[in-house]
Amino acid sequence: MSGAVARLVEDLRTRGGLKGSDVANITHVSQATVSRWAAGKAAPQPRTQLVISDLRYVVDRLAEFYNPEETRLWLYARHPLLDGARAIDLIHAGDADRVLAVIDSLSDATFT
Repeated sequence: MSGAVARLVEDLRTRGGLKGSDVANITHVSQATVSRWAAGKAAPQPRTQLVISDLRYVVDRLAEFYNPEETRLWLYARHPLLDGARAIDLIHAGDADRVLAVIDSLSDATFT
């Protein structure tokens, strides 16, 4: 499993423009922990795996509209359609569905 997590972390870096510190902030772990995941030396706890999985799905969806740098900024920005919340906070709280609903509206061209 740790190899799969390492690929996930790398994908978040390349597609989402996220640094190890970003993944650490979103998952509420240390940068050293993320480094161990990236090296395949450790695996996240099950709840953290869910957060990482949701984050990757959100990043994959955002990659349809934005380049990696823009994706990173989008995740950190406060959004009116999220009642001023930041996507990273909602993903950490297990509320990725709200974030995905806003992204769905991007595909419907109702929010740009």
